[in-house]
Amino acid sequence: MDDLIAEVPGQDIASQPDGSVTKVFKTFLRLGLTSFGGPIAHIGYFRREFVDQQRWVDESAFADLVALCQFLPGPASSQVGFALGLSRAGLMGGLAAWIGFTLPSAILLLVAAGLSTRLTGATGAAAIHGLKIVAVAVVAQALWGMARALTPDLRRATIAVMAGAIVFLVAGSFGQIAAIALGGIAGLIVCRNLPVVQKGILNVSVPPLAGYLCLAAFLLFLVITPLIAEASGSRAVAVFDAFYRTGALVFGGGHVVLPLLHDAVVRPGWISANTFLTGYGAAQAVPGPLFTIAAYLGAALNRPPNGIAGSVIALIGIFLPGMLLVTGTLPFWDSFRTKMSAQATIRGINAAVVGILAAALYDPLWKSAIYDWRDAVLALAGFSSLTFGKAAPLLIVIGITTITIGVSVFH
Repeated sequence: MDDLIAEVPGQDIASQPDGSVTKVFKTFLRLGLTSFGGPIAHIGYFRREFVDQQRWVDESAFADLVALCQFLPGPASSQVGFALGLSRAGLMGGLAAWIGFTLPSAILLLVAAGLSTRLTGATGAAAIHGLKIVAVAVVAQALWGMARALTPDLRRATIAVMAGAIVFLVAGSFGQIAAIALGGIAGLIVCRNLPVVQKGILNVSVPPLAGYLCLAAFLLFLVITPLIAEASGSRAVAVFDAFYRTGALVFGGGHVVLPLLHDAVVRPGWISANTFLTGYGAAQAVPGPLFTIAAYLGAALNRPPNGIAGSVIALIGIFLPGMLLVTGTLPFWDSFRTKMSAQATIRGINAAVVGILAAALYDPLWKSAIYDWRDAVLALAGFSSLTFGKAAPLLIVIGITTITIGVSVFH
C-alpha cells in the first residue's frame, strides 16, 4: 500500500512535503494534547497550524479537503488530519497523524473508564449525573450550529423533521440508515435548483488504483465482519463489527455518532445506558476527536474483550472506515463534487443528519439526564455558555459536575 500511495510529481496537496513521519507525529501529538472544543474547533486549529503557520497547504486546498471529509461518513477532523499526514509522508504519515491526534484523548478516556467503577455512593452518582447533563448541553449546542448551517430554508428543514420522525418511528440503526438514505433522495429531488458551488482543484498523491482498493476494503469489512462474527461466535469480532458499522454509517461526524453508538452497545446489553452517557460526558472534558469515546466504551464492556483490549478493538473499528473512505475518495473527489446531483444529495443527507441528532437529543439524552427543572436549568445554562458565551467544554464539565456534587452533599 505504501508503494501505491506514493508521491506523484505535481499531484500533492502539500507543496513541499518533507516525508518526515516523525515530524508529522510530533505535530499531531501536540494538537491532540491541546485541541479542545469539538470537530469544528479542531478544523480551526488545523487551519492555523497547517495553512497559516507551517504552510503545508494553501487556503483553497485546505477548504476542499474539509469539504470532502464533511461529505464522507466518519470523524471529519480526524479524516482531515489523516489526509494531511498522508500527503506529507505517505501511508505511514497518515497513520502517524491519526495516532498522534488520537492517542492523548484515548488514554485519558481509557483511564476514565477504569476510574468510573470507583465512583460509588451519593457523590459518585452526582458526578455521573453531572456528566450526563453536560452531554445534553454539548449536543444541544452542536444541534443549534448544525441546524443554522445545514437547514437554512424550508425544504431542508422539512427533510430534517421527516428524518427525525423516521428515527422515532423505526427504532435502531435501520431507522437511522433509512433516514439518511431518504434524506439523500429528498435532497436530490428538492435541492436540485440550488446553486452549484464551484471550488478549486484538490490535487492529491493517491493513485486511482489505491483509491479503488481502499473503497473495496471498506465494503469488504462492512459486509464480511458481521458474517464472521455470527459464524464464529467471536465476541472480539462482534465488537469490532459494531464499532466499524458505527464509523461507516455516521454522517456528520462529531456528536452525530451518539445515536449509532447507543444502538451498537446499549441495545445488545454490552453497556448500561448510564455508563454510556457517563462516557459521553467524560469525552467532553478531554482534547482530541470525540470518536475516542470508543476507548471508554471498549474498556467498559461488561465482559471480554474489555479493558485495554476492548479499547484498542473499538478505536480501530470506529476510525478505520473513515480512513479507508477518505483515501479511496481522494482521487475522484474533484470530478464528483461539482455535479449538481451530487451536491443536491449531499444537502439532503446533511439536513437528515440534523433531524437524527435532534431525535437523539431527546432520546436517550434528555430522557436519561434531565430529572427535574433544576437539571433543565443546568443544561440550559451550559448550552447558553457554550453557544453564546463561547465557553470551553472543559469549563462546563467542571462547573456542572461541581454543582451536582455540591447539591448532593448539602442535601
